[in-house]
Amino acid sequence: MIAILGTGLLGSGFARALRKKGETVHVWNRSPARAKALEADGCIAYADAAEAVRGATRVHIVVSDDHAVDSVLAAAKLAAATPIYDHTTTSVAGARDRMARHPAYLHAPVFMGPQNAAESTGLMMVSGDRARVDAATPVLQAMTGKLVDLGDQPGRASAFKLLGNSFLMALAAGFHDLIALGNAMGVAPGDVATLFDFFNPGASLGARFKRMIDGDYDNVSWDLAMARKDARLMQGEAGDAPLVMLPHVAELMDRMLARGHGEQDWTVIAADLLR
Repeated sequence: MIAILGTGLLGSGFARALRKKGETVHVWNRSPARAKALEADGCIAYADAAEAVRGATRVHIVVSDDHAVDSVLAAAKLAAATPIYDHTTTSVAGARDRMARHPAYLHAPVFMGPQNAAESTGLMMVSGDRARVDAATPVLQAMTGKLVDLGDQPGRASAFKLLGNSFLMALAAGFHDLIALGNAMGVAPGDVATLFDFFNPGASLGARFKRMIDGDYDNVSWDLAMARKDARLMQGEAGDAPLVMLPHVAELMDRMLARGHGEQDWTVIAADLLR
C-alpha cells in the first residue's frame, strides 16, 4: 500500500497514476474534501494522516512548503524505516534538516504539471545519501519521464528546483515586457506570439549561459554598447508602458558601460557575480 499525503493538483495526479497501475493508495489532505474526491478513482481517503500511512510500504508528501512538510511528518508519526519521498518545493536548509532527522526521508522535487503526474511524465530530481537514492530510484523512475540524480549532497535537488523556478519567473517577466512593448508598438499579444514561429532563442540558451559563466566576454556576438542601444530603442517605444524587466537590465548595462565594457559581449553584465 502506498500513502499520498497532500492531494492538491500534483498529489492527485500521482494518486490516480498509481491507481491505474493497480496499487492500493491511501490519501490524506488537510482539506478532507480533496482526498475524498479521489475515492472515485479507487483511492481510500482518511481524515487522519497517521491512519492514512499505517501499513504503508512508502509515503509520498506533496504539500506547500517547509512548515507544511514538518507538520505532516509530525502528524503522520511514521516508523523510522518507512521510505518518505517528499515532492514539495522547499528550502535547501529544510531538505537537509529533514534528511538528517529522518533516516528514510528523500527529497524529490519535480518539474511537473498535474497532467505529467497523472501520466508519469515530466522530470523529478533527487540528491543525498547514496543508499536512499539507490533504493528510491526504481520507484521514482516509474513515476516520471526522467529522474535526475544530482549527487550525494543533501539539499542539492532543492537548490536546482529553486533555480529552475527562478528561470521560469524570469521568463514570465520577459513575456510580460513583450506584451507591454508590443501593445505600445501596436502589435497585439496574439501577433507577438508568432515571433516564436521563426525565432527560437531556446536553442542558444546553453551556449549563452556558458559564455557568461566562462567570462568569455572578448568573443563578441553582441557587444554591450549595441545591446544598450537596442534597450534604449525599446524603452523609447514603450513610453509609459509598465515594463518590469527591461529597466533593471538597462540599469545594469549602464553600470558596466561606465566601467569601460562597451566593446565586450553583453553577457559581461554578470561579471561581478563570477569574480
